[in-house]
Amino acid sequence: MNSQDLRIAIVGGGRVGLRTARTLDNRGHTVIVIERDPVRSDQIADEYVATVIEGDATKPSVLKQVGLEKTDVLAALSADLGTNLATCLTAERYGSPIRTVMRRTEEEDDEYADLVDETVFPERAGARSAVNAVDPGTRALEDMIGDLEILVMEVTENAPVAGRTLTDIGLPRGSLVVSSADGDRIADAETELEPGHSYVVATEPDVEDEIVRLFRG
Repeated sequence: MNSQDLRIAIVGGGRVGLRTARTLDNRGHTVIVIERDPVRSDQIADEYVATVIEGDATKPSVLKQVGLEKTDVLAALSADLGTNLATCLTAERYGSPIRTVMRRTEEEDDEYADLVDETVFPERAGARSAVNAVDPGTRALEDMIGDLEILVMEVTENAPVAGRTLTDIGLPRGSLVVSSADGDRIADAETELEPGHSYVVATEPDVEDEIVRLFRG
């Protein structure tokens, strides 16, 4: 699956769902959130991080409103296991091919792994584990505290930074390339960002979108 410019539907606009939506929006993806609570739906809409559909996502008529046939990933992140499983199975029925990510309610209970593409237990590491499952092209260090993101990012062939040294690149304020391509050295001004190689990048949330565009194109 191409990890660039994904269309992502999130079921559940609670703490995990909203944090995941914020991060994915920062990365430039198109995000739709389905939330059944009217008050919560209005709060999410006011943040302008996602299109909000108010309704019960277990109903096919509601779930289909996201446009399953053109959606890349459905992430069922509500606090209710039954809701999450039902929406993933419905999405696979009407949105094939679509990748499904399901939030489970117990850390060691992964008996649903064969029914969906990936399961996550975000209580262990906050919303970052859910984001990593949804957007595998850029992986965040899950054990970080606070809002600073530590990402492992691969430079694509057509990325603006491909083949250029850090001296030649105007990285946005609030970001830092940490490692060299071989991962054995700290990056310096002469470090060249080579296509096909991955780098550790530290970024503040408000410039994450720009960093992703520079590395992915």
